[in-house]
Amino acid sequence: MASALTRLLRRPAAALLVARSCRHVKRFGHQILPGGSVCSEPAREFVRFIPRASLYQIWSRSFSSENGDLVAAVVPYMGESITDGTLATFLKKPGDRVNVDEPIAQVETDKVTIDVNSPETGIIQEFIAKEGDTVTPGTKVAVISKSSSGDTHVAPSDDKVVKDAQPPSPPTQTPPPTTAVEKIDRQMPKGEIPAKEKPKASSPLPAKTSPLEPQLPPKERERRVPMPRLRKRVATRLKDSQNTFAMLTTFNEVDMTNLMKLRSEYKDAFAEKHGVKMGLMSGFVKAAVSGLQNQPIINAVIDGDDIIYRDYIDISIAVGTPKGLVVPVIRNANGLNFAEIEKEINTLAKKANNGTISIDEMAGGTFTISNGGVYGSLLSTPIINPPQSAILGMHSIVSRPMVVDGNIVPRPMMYIALTYDHRLIDGREAVFFLRRIKDVVEDPRRLLLDL
Repeated sequence: MASALTRLLRRPAAALLVARSCRHVKRFGHQILPGGSVCSEPAREFVRFIPRASLYQIWSRSFSSENGDLVAAVVPYMGESITDGTLATFLKKPGDRVNVDEPIAQVETDKVTIDVNSPETGIIQEFIAKEGDTVTPGTKVAVISKSSSGDTHVAPSDDKVVKDAQPPSPPTQTPPPTTAVEKIDRQMPKGEIPAKEKPKASSPLPAKTSPLEPQLPPKERERRVPMPRLRKRVATRLKDSQNTFAMLTTFNEVDMTNLMKLRSEYKDAFAEKHGVKMGLMSGFVKAAVSGLQNQPIINAVIDGDDIIYRDYIDISIAVGTPKGLVVPVIRNANGLNFAEIEKEINTLAKKANNGTISIDEMAGGTFTISNGGVYGSLLSTPIINPPQSAILGMHSIVSRPMVVDGNIVPRPMMYIALTYDHRLIDGREAVFFLRRIKDVVEDPRRLLLDL
């Protein structure tokens, strides 16, 4: 039996047939040796028993072990609602040494920027992806060598065995097949131009431009750059908001005298005790909470044929960043005081500007406040942040002449605007809500007395 198997394996065609028929055995690491015994050694050990002229050794080369010194850095899980992102930039270069969990690249998504961290300590061998590529969770970005010197250690393979197993090459080699293009080149005399490359007849010169026609600026003075994913997402959501909601905006004006006086009198004591400056946003957040409690329909939302009334109040604060507009959320704002609101706003604003804010910190929200006054906006009509039903717009404070007790006096005034979904909210509720904002801001003592 053994001698018959040996003679069979010396024939190339038979050896290849045996190799193919034993493929399922190869995958489990067992090989049938001459004589009928079974060996569980790796492929490089098994081929020692096969004659050198057998093609089985050549076919078994595909089972050589991979290099265990190299690891791949992959794109991490990016969030429940995010399926892909754009590879924005590499923070390292090939050849740089990195530590475990050290960021090597950044992926820009529709909402946040996510770091791609190194899974091991080692040397960056190469980058697999390129900047600007669209990547998904699990996409390989870079190859990292765990070796401290940066030199890869190749595991032993069957290359040497396969090289020895190859039969001596014949003295004459078959010339490679001639391609169709080469045949055409050989048959064509030198200097002859193919028919398809013949110069076309010169077209008539275009008519001279009339001096009355406008002259457009040259293209060299224009720059075309790809739109960031965050900007694309913002544009899509704003347009969807316009197409979905029946938006209507109502306005009012607020006298900021008392709130500014309150901040001026207690700002030092407030900062000393709570470690944060007292701003105007906390007063408007408290006023919005009071207005939402008085008009629950402003805090509700349409879902199909139903209306969902939410018994919690999460206030979203619109924050402008260099990369675009983000809307972090103050959770359970109805249970926070002035100091806690100011601390939460400062923390979220810093994360938004640094690009470290998470998706969870921007998810949800039942009502949004947008303060365009920090940029000098005097009046605007804000757009609803879906799936919410209304948004409050704050604006700049301007000293204007007002009539107080029959006298004309200068007062710091602010225009406020409420944009709401008219499908759900009637003008009566919208005006009452905005009046509540005005009353609380102009006289913060109402919050203490619940008036």
